[in-house]
Amino acid sequence: QVQLVESGGGLVQAGDSLRLSCAASGRTFSSYALGWFRQGPGKEREFVAAISRSGGSAYSADSVKGRFTISRDNARNTLYLQMNSLKPEDTAVYYCAAREIGSSTDPRSYDYWGQGTQVTVSS
Repeated sequence: QVQLVESGGGLVQAGDSLRLSCAASGRTFSSYALGWFRQGPGKEREFVAAISRSGGSAYSADSVKGRFTISRDNARNTLYLQMNSLKPEDTAVYYCAAREIGSSTDPRSYDYWGQGTQVTVSS
């Protein structure tokens, strides 16, 4: 098993940047493909970005492409999400998640989840 803890959320203005972190403990971090998801008020949880076990392959949702960058540091057991040019519609609770078999955009396919960190973007 792996335990995940997100941090780095907060209240920012439109156009600002934030970097989210997800610290992992437990089983070998590099054994897991990882993803970021978010859930806004009254909305379903949606895919944001995903990255392979080695970090060699990554992709993101069209809504954040060019603004958000997912990365990982397997030596530090940490996943990151760099968020630039934030918009009010990015307001959500952001979750990191892990799965053992390849990366995926489907939240139902992830086995482990963090507790989430709130990101609020004011206009």
